[in-house]
This record gives sequence, structure tokens and C-alpha cells, in this order.
Amino acid sequence: MVSGDVASSERMMTPELMVTGEAIALEVLPASPGSRILSGIIDYALYGAGLLITLVTASTVGGRIFPQASEALVAALLSLTLLGWLVVVPLTVEVLTRGRSAGRMVTGSRIVRDDGGAVRLRHSLVRALVGVVEIWGTAGIPAVSACVVTRRGKRLGDLLAGTYAVRVRNGAADAPPILMPPELAEWAADADLRALPGHLALAARTFLQRASSMQPQARARLALQLAAQAEPYVAPPPPPNTHPERFLAAILAARRDREFMLEIRDRRLEDQARAALQTPPHEVTAPTATPRH
Repeated sequence: MVSGDVASSERMMTPELMVTGEAIALEVLPASPGSRILSGIIDYALYGAGLLITLVTASTVGGRIFPQASEALVAALLSLTLLGWLVVVPLTVEVLTRGRSAGRMVTGSRIVRDDGGAVRLRHSLVRALVGVVEIWGTAGIPAVSACVVTRRGKRLGDLLAGTYAVRVRNGAADAPPILMPPELAEWAADADLRALPGHLALAARTFLQRASSMQPQARARLALQLAAQAEPYVAPPPPPNTHPERFLAAILAARRDREFMLEIRDRRLEDQARAALQTPPHEVTAPTATPRH
């Protein structure tokens, strides 16, 4: 479908911002270090304030209710409080908002995977656990340093989780969803789709959302370039004479649908496990007492 020399003859795109020959920018932009630092200050100031209020309230109320509480009980309650505000609350906020938080809403950013997809529980858990040491334990110095020196403004938690922050105030959120081309649905259902590199998946998605506003020649050239880069990650190749844009749309739509089905399966398993825990164990009927004569 796509010749291999197209990718080598065309100018390679940068992962963050790709500009066509007609000066049309495909915005695939990580959040700047300044916005990441600002969002972190807002988020962790809120978490810190919540932790402080909880500790003060607990010490005031708990001292009256349990005036003779043991040191072990106080240490256990303190550990649970720290765990809640340092790990559980940030994790819950990021999972429920799919990569957003109060600070990121202010700065217009979102945490995504390296391939541009939405973060899942395991990504947020790694970020929250590393943040205990990276941010709370060292006053955020390693996080700020990593954001400044890394290419996408990643902190250490992002490096381990495979995530980074992107800007969301670029009109991409209002773009129509990518649909599966009907003629490629059967092929995509059976194809082996390997994970695309993060910059390639995000660039292809942004290109398809902005393709209608591009000049025809630049659009065709860019479609061939992206398709040539994506083709090695798909087996078997698409049917002959497949249009490059339809090929890219089929890949992204298939990956999105498969991730959605995996998320539904995970939630179903979680619901089943929760229901099993709430189900009382089998009752054992006590033997009937035999009357004594």
C-alpha cells in the first residue's frame, strides 16, 4: 500500500509539533514545565491543606473522645491519614477525571499515556506512589528538575508510568471522533495491532482531526508519511489500494475499541469481585439437638 521510501524521503515530524509545508500546525504539544509546576503547586497545596485540616481535626476531636489512646493506635491512624492524602486521594482524583485534576483544569492540561491514550489505574498508581518520595519527601525538587530537563516535561513518576502531560486547550476536544471505515472493519477485527510509538499515535490522531483544513497536496503527503510509519506495527497489511487516511483511521479506531472493551472487562471483574466480597459465606446449619429421655 505504502512504499517504504516515502517515509525516508519526507521530513520526519517532531513528536511535539508538526508543521506542514503550508504552515498548518498539527498541535501535539506537551504541557510546558511552567504549567506543570503551576498545576502541581495547586494540586499539592490542596492535598496538603486537606492533610493539615484532617490532622488538626483528628488531634482536637480524638483527644476528647480517646483521651488515653495508645501510641500504637495514634501511629496507625496517622499512617492511614498520610496514606489517604498522599496516595489515595491523588490516585482517585486522577482516575475519576481520566488524567485531570484541579491544577490541570486551571492550566488546561491532562495526563495521557505516551501513545496519547487515556491513563488507567496502573499508570495513576505508579505516579501517586512515586510522588510520595519525589514530591512529598523531597519538597518536589526532583520533580521540578526532571520537568525542566526531560523532553516532554516528565517528572520521575511519568518516566516510570509511561505518561506525560499534554495541552487540551487546542480545539482537539471539540473534534469529531474517529470512525472505523466500513470496508476495513473486518480486516481490523482480525489484525494484529502492535502499540504505536507515542508520538506517532498522537500525530496520526491529530492529523485525522485536522485533515479537512489542510491543502490537498500537504494532506496527501502527510497521510502517506504517517501511514508508512504506522504500517510496520500492523499485521497483516491492509487490503491493496487502501487509502492512507482510511488505514490510519482503522488502526486508531480499532485500538480505541479494544481498549474500551478491556476497560469494560476490568470493570466487570471488579464488580464481580466486589459482589463476591459482599456475599455472606455459606451458612452452616447447626445440628438439631436430640431430646434426652
